[in-house]
Amino acid sequence: MNRRTARPALPALPALAGVAAAVLVLAGCGDSTPGEAAAAPSQTSSPAAGAGSSAAASPAPALKPGEVRIEGQVDKPSTVTLASLRGLPQTSVEVEYSSAKGPQKHTYQGVLLHDVLKDAQPRFDASKKNGQLRGIVAATGGGDYRAVFAWAELDPGFAKSRILLAVSEDGKPFDDAQGPRLVVPQDTKGGRYVSELNQLWVGTVDATVDGAGGAPGAGN
Repeated sequence: MNRRTARPALPALPALAGVAAAVLVLAGCGDSTPGEAAAAPSQTSSPAAGAGSSAAASPAPALKPGEVRIEGQVDKPSTVTLASLRGLPQTSVEVEYSSAKGPQKHTYQGVLLHDVLKDAQPRFDASKKNGQLRGIVAATGGGDYRAVFAWAELDPGFAKSRILLAVSEDGKPFDDAQGPRLVVPQDTKGGRYVSELNQLWVGTVDATVDGAGGAPGAGN
């Protein structure tokens, strides 16, 4: 009888149950936490993914003084300098134009802009009649100065002008660190004589015109 009524082990059951529950909880945490920890590195520390994203978003290398980057809708973007331009066939033009400093009269020597940009292979739409007439060239110089040209202005197939990337003025070579100067013989004002040239962007007006004007052909 005394053996039946004395139950010293029973009070320990809740404690054992608590221990078992704690073990189960810990086991559950062990199942989930390592999985989450393992998943985290795959999202945040993948070298290949990080390198790809960084490479895709990385900007073009900074230009050195005197370099001119040719880019835009072209198959062969490139960079030219006064030294590289001096090694190409040269053309001389005599010009007269007005400027903020008064009337100007000079002789420039350099390379035809059309020849340089043609080598970049602009992506004009050959399926369009005279697709190159949709082309534009934006020339950017020192101080973010910019002037825009229609492709037809520099294409000898459409115009008689001889727009130059000039390497010298009146027989005096330009400083290599300043780069070439854009010379536009047909202009009566010097606004598009872009100095300290650093970028020539080639493209077309299609996206701008069609996007702003609604459906292509609207208003024709």
